[in-house]
This record gives sequence, C-alpha cells and structure tokens, in this order.
Amino acid sequence: MLFPIKVTQPSYSRPVVTVALIVTNILVFLHEISLDPYSLNEFVRVYSLRPAHFHLVNVFTSMFLHANWLHVAGNMLFLWVFGDNVEDILGHGKYLLFFLLCGAAAGFAQVLYDPGSRVPMVGASGAIAGVMGAYLVKFPRSRVQMFFFAIFFFRFELPAWFMLAYWFGLQVLGGFGGITEASQGGTAFCAHVGGFIAGIALIHLMGARARFSRRRDLYW
Repeated sequence: MLFPIKVTQPSYSRPVVTVALIVTNILVFLHEISLDPYSLNEFVRVYSLRPAHFHLVNVFTSMFLHANWLHVAGNMLFLWVFGDNVEDILGHGKYLLFFLLCGAAAGFAQVLYDPGSRVPMVGASGAIAGVMGAYLVKFPRSRVQMFFFAIFFFRFELPAWFMLAYWFGLQVLGGFGGITEASQGGTAFCAHVGGFIAGIALIHLMGARARFSRRRDLYW
C-alpha cells in the first residue's frame, strides 16, 4: 500500500475550506453507516450519480458520499495533503468553487464515458483529482513524502511532478483498459482523468490571488 502523507511546500493561510470539506464528507459517511440497509440503499439511490438516470444535482451530491471507510479515508488523506496549498493560492471562496467545478467535470466525464450505467457513482476523488492537477501546475518542485507498507514500513520522498504524473498515468491506463469501471462497480478512472484535466485548466483560468503572485519566488 502506497500513499502520500505530507508535502514540503508550506501553506501561509488556514485551510478552512479544506477542513470543512473533510469534516462534511466524514459526517455524511457517518450518517450513511448509521442507516439500516434499506435506508442506505435509498439514500445512495437518491444522492449518488447514476449516468442512466442523470440528474444535475446528483453531480454535486455524489461528491459527498463514499462506499466504505477505506474509500473516505483515502480520499480525505489526499485532500488534506494537497488541498491546503491550492486553497492558499486561490483563496477560500475561489477554492470552494474550484473544488465543486472539478467534481462536476469529473462526473460529466464519467457520464459521457459510460452513459448507460445504472451503478451509483460516489466519492470526492474526481474533485480531489482536480486539486492534484492544480498542484502539479503550481508546485511541481515540491516534494511529497510517501508511505509504503507491505511487510515492512518505508517512508521516502518523491518530486511532486513525478508522483502526480505517475498517478495520472495510472488513471489513464485504467480508463482505457477496456472495462467500463462504473458499470462494473469499480474505480471510475475516467472521472479521475476528467477532474485532473479540469483542475489544470481551472487553475490557469481562475488565477492566484495577489499575495501569492508577490511571493512567487518562494515556490519556484
């Protein structure tokens, strides 16, 4: 098992939106596991994104649902590691809009890829992929501390550009692997690809706030 635990790039503001998103996702998941099986199925049916029964509002509500503890914990870890720096340069309001737009782009990408799927699509990973895309653009020289566990524990650093490009490559390979992920109940790789590309585009369109521009040399 391999996952990021920390980046070397400092943040100069409090990541209030990132924390709020993490708390919201966890609270929604706690609500999910408190439901009986019938109520949970109905809750997921109403608020998840099902391409064959598309409703625009579900593009956004599905971002806050998760399938299990590993799903929500993994997503929130990635959001915590990469989100604060992106929120720092965009500002709180623009960052929230950025997150939601990336999540929407991820959802639309999966719908276009597999429009006939009736399997519920849930999770914040598409939006978080957008955060990772923005991080690749703005902080390629940052280093990511990675944690690897198999039989032994290993901790090491990778350049952010390498780790993120490698992750994106895996999503592309998964998305074009010949299996429609959502219809098989697996990982929605195309949503990850769509979110990542949206993050790269949106970070250019939305731009950094003024005080980030004044300290650009600290990042590069």
